[in-house]
Amino acid sequence: MFDQLNAEAFTVFGQHVIWSDAVGNTIGLLALALGWRRSVWTWPAQFLSGVVLVAAYLSAHLSGGVGKQLLVIVVALWGWRQWTKGSRAAQDGSLAVRFASWRERGLLLGGTALGTLAVGGLFVAVPDLSWNPWPDAYIFVGTLAAMLAQAKGLVEFWAAWLLVDVVGVPLAFTSGLAFSGLVYVIYLALVLWGLRDWWLRSRANAAPEVAPEGAPA
Repeated sequence: MFDQLNAEAFTVFGQHVIWSDAVGNTIGLLALALGWRRSVWTWPAQFLSGVVLVAAYLSAHLSGGVGKQLLVIVVALWGWRQWTKGSRAAQDGSLAVRFASWRERGLLLGGTALGTLAVGGLFVAVPDLSWNPWPDAYIFVGTLAAMLAQAKGLVEFWAAWLLVDVVGVPLAFTSGLAFSGLVYVIYLALVLWGLRDWWLRSRANAAPEVAPEGAPA
């Protein structure tokens, strides 16, 4: 099955695309679109995408990418639970979104920086784990930060994805994962669109309700 997933599917602009890269990232695009719609189905889609993309990153010898997808699998299960439990999820399966507090932003930024240093240091110390340690480590940790922010319904999760994409596009192309690179470009458009939508919705959620005329204050 591993060999079949990593067999060549087609060629785009002279770049050979393998099945695991194409299928996993197509499902990932669907997951991102569902996240923009605040649908709980974004999580099972992310889970399935992670399972398939493990094979793609193994073929490219990117341990950070493999670790990233394993994290996607675990966090997708946690995020699915977060969005469906109690009153957090609406009847239509969507989620009320909000901006992070300054403390939450500090934790996300600090955790991403420290995590990147730790994982990157590990990849440098053990070269067999990754041929491009620092970008690989950054994407690994940045993806975790983005998914944790998404699970909490924070608007900043889109900004986190945007920062991951900036590094993910060139790394994917140089690693022979051409379809991942192309999909990251599409991700960029969806991220900007999703950021705008969640931004407007968070402002609407934060707006105080106005009592009807004549009603007691």
